[in-house]
Amino acid sequence: MPKLFVFLLLLITVPVLVVGSFAYWVQSELTTPVAHSPSGQKFEVPRGSSPDATVSRLAAAGIIRQVLPLRLYMRVKGRVPVVQAGTYFFPSPISPLGALEVLEQGAQPADRFTLIEGWTRFEIAEAMAGIPTLGLHSASEALALMNDTSRIKDLDPQAANLEGYLYPDTYFILSDTTARELIGEMVDRFREIWKAKLEKRARASGKSVHEVVTVASLIETEAKLTGERPVIASVIYNRLRLGMPLALDSTLVYASKLAGAWKHDGKVYQSDIDRDSPYNTRRVRGLPPGPVGSPGFSSLWAALNPAKTQYLYYVRNPARNDGAHNFYADAGEFEKGVAALRNWERERDLTATRQNKTAAGSAGNAAGR
Repeated sequence: MPKLFVFLLLLITVPVLVVGSFAYWVQSELTTPVAHSPSGQKFEVPRGSSPDATVSRLAAAGIIRQVLPLRLYMRVKGRVPVVQAGTYFFPSPISPLGALEVLEQGAQPADRFTLIEGWTRFEIAEAMAGIPTLGLHSASEALALMNDTSRIKDLDPQAANLEGYLYPDTYFILSDTTARELIGEMVDRFREIWKAKLEKRARASGKSVHEVVTVASLIETEAKLTGERPVIASVIYNRLRLGMPLALDSTLVYASKLAGAWKHDGKVYQSDIDRDSPYNTRRVRGLPPGPVGSPGFSSLWAALNPAKTQYLYYVRNPARNDGAHNFYADAGEFEKGVAALRNWERERDLTATRQNKTAAGSAGNAAGR
């Protein structure tokens, strides 16, 4: 009996001692400040970092000693922070619980860069040049970086630059982010979206990445409404199938930008129509050599999932002010639609002229009294 009693006592006591010792060690690790160098070390958290990955990076940087105590604490206590991308500063020394509080407070303010759907690499470069953190002297420096296609060569061996592969999204620019790194993030975001949501469909369609992105960029620059994108895609594919010129003004605008002749007033001039360029789809049949802007997901999806129509033409619907179009399969009906739009434009311009004259007259009368 005494031996059995001792055995049972040990059976109970040893695990309790082990658990107690482990709990003491965890508590000690969590509350003991750790000195790291330099004091007030800056710590960058990349976009998309998980709490576990961030804890591992804290340990690798020497800000905490062990990952296990802090991970256990976060799960037991339910204190799993939503880790924001950005810059954090950790005083030295600091305990793991103190480091957790810093993470919970969020990152230091970072510059945000929003790439708008349809922007060309020229607009993107101009916007980047206006961000002091990136240290660019001109847009030309950013454009030069966009000529490096190494990140997309496996997807598009034809690509001459990164046009079309800089994905529209909002990006966080940290204090030491370089222009090259920011461009890399844009390309990586495209690759992420492509692999997760588009690659399988593209393979089934038999279309190359180059073709899909080029068509998507045309859709992006032509469509204002998401619901119209598959219909505009059908017009593009229908015209290609019949060997008709695409005759898209957006490609004329892109050719003008390439030539450094774009007037930034939204108008297409006769000189644009007459320009000798492979991007002039009024003169050159087939797709342009490459994308003419940055397509968003809905345009990429439409390029892979066009509507089934017989439409060959579209023109803006003057009865609506949301950018909607009227679509036609017949050239004669299309011409009527164009005439209706031109009449509406003339009426609009006449109304604006009358209103301006009335306003000027009222100002003159007021000044004369």
